[in-house]
Amino acid sequence: MQPQQPPSLPPSDPPPCPPPAPPRRRTALPWQRPKAQAEEPQAERRLRAIMEHPAYREADADPAFLHEDDARGVRLQIDYLKAELVLRAHGIERTVIVFGSTRLREGATAHRELAAAREAAARQPDDAALAAALARAERRRALSRYYEVGRELGRLVAAAGIPRLAVLTGGGPGAMESANRGASEAGAATVGLNIALPHEQYPNPYVTPGLCLRFHYFAMRKLHFMKRAAAIVALPGGYGTLDELFGALTLIQTRKSAPIPVVLVGEHYWRRVLDVDFLLEAGSIDEEDRDLFWYAETAQEAWHGILEWHRRNGSALAGPHDAQAPGAQA
Repeated sequence: MQPQQPPSLPPSDPPPCPPPAPPRRRTALPWQRPKAQAEEPQAERRLRAIMEHPAYREADADPAFLHEDDARGVRLQIDYLKAELVLRAHGIERTVIVFGSTRLREGATAHRELAAAREAAARQPDDAALAAALARAERRRALSRYYEVGRELGRLVAAAGIPRLAVLTGGGPGAMESANRGASEAGAATVGLNIALPHEQYPNPYVTPGLCLRFHYFAMRKLHFMKRAAAIVALPGGYGTLDELFGALTLIQTRKSAPIPVVLVGEHYWRRVLDVDFLLEAGSIDEEDRDLFWYAETAQEAWHGILEWHRRNGSALAGPHDAQAPGAQA
């Protein structure tokens, strides 16, 4: 026996519903007004003390809190994240990194400094300090040709028109300026990763506005140097250049980072700074580690070497979104 079905109900109008709430309330909520003075004569003073106290600030608007030692993890995260989002928004997926000395002079500047040093030394020929300053000025004048090498390299990378590839430097003067300048003069966007230091500093004026990023932590800056690196070119430099170069070579040596081309510009300079043959003889590195970089003298040599390295490696200089684009394969 089939169960009896309940009788069907006649259709009815849908139940009434209230209109959607407006974006702004018509009636103020109680906390939208301070306590009345008539109810508490000290209300204004008390509220001011509460609301002006640092504890009342939202966490991201409280510099003192953000700089506490316990907030270091958060600072590391946002130091990384801001740069990542900016580079991603500009579509930059691969970079040619150029390191080098902040003390590298333009040719004209080096010539003026040498002339001034010669004049000062001539006035006091027995002054040892002035003689040493003259020797440094002469060496800087000789090295100044590498400013033009960096500038030409920036132009070559930009002129290649490879999608999503940009010249990236530490954003400072000297060698870094030269590469940013060349890319900027070729009409390309170019990146600078500055670092906050205890003394005043300025980025070089050739970094693209919006692509000059300043980091608090060297570690996050180094991470962003390597994350998108398609090649590294080191012009003559000092401690900072050596720091970045050795860090990169160690990552490549250990395969913590995939191998990329590394070019040292100025063989005579670099062979005096880094005696890699001695390291090999001493057993401090292996034979294959000597081949993690090579030397070049001109921008054309460095750039053509990078292109050839990627051709042999079967890798793309463009970002992954443009792997099939014309010019993407080296």
